[in-house]
Amino acid sequence: MDGVTWDKYQLFSKQLIKQLCEDIQSGRYKPKPARRIYIPKQDGSQRPLNILCIRDKIVQQAVSKVLESIYESDFMGFSYGFRPERSQHQALDALYVALNRRKINWVLDLDITKFFDTVEHDWLIQFLEHRVADKPLLKIITKWLKVGYVDEHNQRVKSLLGTPQGAVISPLLANVYLHYTFDLWLNRERHRSAIGDVIMVRYADDAVIGFQYKNDANACLEGLKRRLTQFGLSVHPDKTKLIHFGRFAFEDFKRGKVQRPGTFDFLGFTHYCDLTKSRKAIVIKRKTIKKRLISKIKCVRQELKKRLHLPPWKVGKWLNQIIRGHINYYGVPMNGRSLNLFITEITNAWLKQLRRRSQRHKMTWSRFRKLVDYWIPKARIVHPYPEQRFDVRPKVGAVCVSSARTDLCGG
Repeated sequence: MDGVTWDKYQLFSKQLIKQLCEDIQSGRYKPKPARRIYIPKQDGSQRPLNILCIRDKIVQQAVSKVLESIYESDFMGFSYGFRPERSQHQALDALYVALNRRKINWVLDLDITKFFDTVEHDWLIQFLEHRVADKPLLKIITKWLKVGYVDEHNQRVKSLLGTPQGAVISPLLANVYLHYTFDLWLNRERHRSAIGDVIMVRYADDAVIGFQYKNDANACLEGLKRRLTQFGLSVHPDKTKLIHFGRFAFEDFKRGKVQRPGTFDFLGFTHYCDLTKSRKAIVIKRKTIKKRLISKIKCVRQELKKRLHLPPWKVGKWLNQIIRGHINYYGVPMNGRSLNLFITEITNAWLKQLRRRSQRHKMTWSRFRKLVDYWIPKARIVHPYPEQRFDVRPKVGAVCVSSARTDLCGG
């Protein structure tokens, strides 16, 4: 890296920013290769992450703001990832409401193989040229794409494909690429070819498309494969699934006509069909993905072992932050059982740690109960029901819903 810290930028901000502006205007600005690190993924593989120098972060942030002001009005309503005033929970709720309101029998759980690593630079620049006429700006973006990184052996590696994960501007560039390769095509095809209802929600490269008819779903999947191939992308053959799903599929299951509807995962939640407590109505429910829940519990247990000799109040404070963060994301309606399971497992792991720590002076249940009551938050639902969040949204195009009769997508 360039050795410049945020502290130095704060001390000499005026001079450094002035110099940076002069370098950009004169064409002298050249981005530096990022430092490549790897972070573990839940499936055991590693995700590459690029760490940029402060100078490049500042310029990328400025360019992102400019591009955002241009493209925000262009992006489709069903696109939620990395956009202002849009969140994962809004995407989840829009999907939930659409599944409940429309006649959806089939769900296409779509996964694009290594999307961020396979974006083709030439196509991306061509897409940007549709809305950006500033040649020097496009030249700077091209430099960012091709500058590459320095690996763990301190070797320079140039980039031929992809948008580097970790770069400030990458999420926006990814949205631009998917807007032209995926969103516009899908929006056109649902009007042109679909016979029944079609819904769609996309968060970055994670998308769910619902269909009334299986023929529409199969035609869409085959068309998507051909479409994405044109732009260097591909549908993951193992992770992409077409699932019989929804209220009507569950009714057929109850009558013994078909097997139980499948489930699908989206943004950390498993979506499934079930009966209400009264057993009289069918409802779509969401719960924490089992693998993620188990993985997080295992991770906390391992960290507790490292904190064996810390005072109980320090461990309690740390666990409080972990559990609150978990509740803030997973505290959605109908996920109470998974929340309680997570908190119970963490509490039991802490008790085990405390008993191991104080073998001479055994941790009594009453002492432990006081610690739990003080530090461990109760499971609670912090997010509103999807219908409430969806109905108060001011923008129309929250989810793309179409049929032969109606079109509820604001584009």
